[in-house]
Amino acid sequence: MNSFTEKVIDIIQDIPKGKVMTYGQIAQLAGNKRAARQVARILHSMSKKHHLPWHRVINAKGQIAIQDEAIYHEQILNLRMEGIEVSKNGMVALDKYQVKV
Repeated sequence: MNSFTEKVIDIIQDIPKGKVMTYGQIAQLAGNKRAARQVARILHSMSKKHHLPWHRVINAKGQIAIQDEAIYHEQILNLRMEGIEVSKNGMVALDKYQVKV
């Protein structure tokens, strides 16, 4: 596993309950601000193995980016169970719930 991947995993594991981070924010903290898509790939391929709180990662607009309908609704449910308000169209208020770094 390369250094970037390890950093991404560590950052995601440290997202507090009731907070979210964006793919780009994680990429930047891990050392490559242009690697948001790589963060998505890491989440997709390593969430189960590393028990990552994948549901706390959203896009830069504050939207849930998952296309699969069942997983989309699972993410909304998980976020709401942590006290995060999610609108009917899958939006989260970044100013209220985003981790500040």
